[in-house]
Amino acid sequence: METNEFDYFLPIEYIAQYPEKERALSRLLVFNRREGAIEHRLFHNIHEYFHPGDVLVLNKSKVFPARLEARKETGGIVHILLIEERDGNQWQCLVRGVKRNAHELKVFIGDIGVHLVHSHGSWVIHFPSECNIYDVVNRYGKMPLPPYIKRKGSNGHMDMERYQTVYAEEVGSIAAPTAGFHFTRELLEGIKQQGIHIVTVVLHIGIGTFLLIKKKRIEDHEMAGEYYHIAPHVKDVIVRAKEEGKRVIACGTSVVRTLETVFTGNGGAPLQGRTDLFIYPGYRFQVVDALITNFHLPRSTPLLLAAAFTGRDALFTCYREAQERGYRFYSYGDSMFIY
Repeated sequence: METNEFDYFLPIEYIAQYPEKERALSRLLVFNRREGAIEHRLFHNIHEYFHPGDVLVLNKSKVFPARLEARKETGGIVHILLIEERDGNQWQCLVRGVKRNAHELKVFIGDIGVHLVHSHGSWVIHFPSECNIYDVVNRYGKMPLPPYIKRKGSNGHMDMERYQTVYAEEVGSIAAPTAGFHFTRELLEGIKQQGIHIVTVVLHIGIGTFLLIKKKRIEDHEMAGEYYHIAPHVKDVIVRAKEEGKRVIACGTSVVRTLETVFTGNGGAPLQGRTDLFIYPGYRFQVVDALITNFHLPRSTPLLLAAAFTGRDALFTCYREAQERGYRFYSYGDSMFIY
């Protein structure tokens, strides 16, 4: 399968630069796979498509302010994105603002001296042993907004609240599970009162999710592993729902990958670990019956997962209609419900 089959043109004005003023007032495109029918609603209407006994699964991973600005001893600026924790106070990171042939560099984050070391094709940042890294990032870091959010000025305070779901608990993601942005606590409570089971899993979103596919053939792309875990009682709720013929509704592609990983091989996979599951058209879903998701970038792994669930042609039909009706795309954009 050629990667260019998953390209599409999106004028820049469709890329949301800010979230909707109220989370649940984002627009919602509803697609019925069986009938091939599209509806246009607001997100707070989503409860109308849920049925008693359904299970709504959310990713409670919490984004931390992983973007850091460091200062060289010469005064130059280095931009750092933390990716994944290694041993001790070491993190793998992406670095911008250093010479191509550089292998080691001392920089300062505030008044804290850190070392950047390039080895085996990647950068590692070494914090002082006495540092609490999360204290450092909470003091100096910025939310890791994607590069297509380009604003004049800054609104970092707003992003600290809105580039996060209202149910985020476990720190570990460097990109948000954006499908959940549209839920409010009030909407979730109302859904629960309808007799829908709401459960949570964790997948810490890392570089594996947001890197675009560069290979010519889809099948040649390799996902970087990301940490996940699911509690035993959550798995039990899902198993019971499937036995009773109820639906499992995944909020976001990270939830899909977690559930499909856990239920691989008749549900015999570990309840925690690392998943490099890459879902693209042709994949046979084991457990997920309905999907809440945003509108994704061309050549992105979330786009391919959505295409696998919806059908490529059907998904692009939805995307074209969304453009015609002025929907907002990408992380801070509008939403889809596919069932």
